[in-house]
Amino acid sequence: MAKYILKAYVLAIVKRGTEHEVAEKILQYDNVTEALGTYGMWDLVARIEAENPEKLDKIISNIRQLPEIESTNTLIGV
Repeated sequence: MAKYILKAYVLAIVKRGTEHEVAEKILQYDNVTEALGTYGMWDLVARIEAENPEKLDKIISNIRQLPEIESTNTLIGV
């Protein structure tokens, strides 16, 4: 039986000029598979894959606590 994986995308607005620094920090977290700077409403997007909602919540909470993060919006796919 295949392992069930939750996928989430965290969209973030960060302090000006910190996009690349924040993306590099986020990539250090386990289960973060991608972090990219973007243009437009959001400054970066991070993709997370986790085995359960608790692990996903912990990773997202850690990202949201970074001092450069001003706001986030999280999309979870099932």
